[in-house]
Amino acid sequence: EVQLVESGGDLVQPGGSLRLSCAASGFTFTKYAMTWVRQAPGKGLEWVSDIHTDGDTTNYADSVKGRFTISRDNAKNTLYLQMNSLKLEDTAVYSCLIYGVYDYWGQGTRVTVSS
Repeated sequence: EVQLVESGGDLVQPGGSLRLSCAASGFTFTKYAMTWVRQAPGKGLEWVSDIHTDGDTTNYADSVKGRFTISRDNAKNTLYLQMNSLKLEDTAVYSCLIYGVYDYWGQGTRVTVSS
């Protein structure tokens, strides 16, 4: 059974940092690119970033480029999202997905940026 378990969300002040984690199981993690998406309150789903299997090829939404860093630890079957210089508009529930296979969702992790 595929499981994606996100964690690391919290309440943080503008300008702060958080690192999100996504523990993956039930599939061969090393064979799949992975994606982070987010959904802000009252808004639609927004793609944030993705990372290829090698961990070296990454892509970012313009809204987070230069502030967020996606990474993966294939030995631990874990995906990360380092978020720096957080802004109010980064407030959202963040979810990790298997790239191109969007049938599996975890519970997400809530990030609230507020002063």
